Amino acid sequence: MAKVRGLLLAGLLGVLLTGALPAAASAATPAPAAVTVAAETAITQVNAVRQAPPGPVLDPTQTDKANADKTKKNLIAGGAAVVLLAIVFFGRRHRIKRRKAQGG
Repeated sequence: MAKVRGLLLAGLLGVLLTGALPAAASAATPAPAAVTVAAETAITQVNAVRQAPPGPVLDPTQTDKANADKTKKNLIAGGAAVVLLAIVFFGRRHRIKRRKAQGG
């Protein structure tokens, strides 16, 4: 089993190194300056044509209203959690007192 695992790891390492070395070698060879300048010009022109629209315009009054609504919902949820916790706490306390009174 150890031999199989070792062979598998060696094979995987070999594949990774074989795939990585040609890519690194091609990246290391510099392209001619004329090709680089032409490619940059073409990329700049394409980016100018496909300009992303600006993001949404946020109205501060709507943002404040949304934050207030979210805060209100969080307070309601927190209040419900406190009420449920109190029900559980006092219910267990009542049950323990009842068991002690019965002698159990």
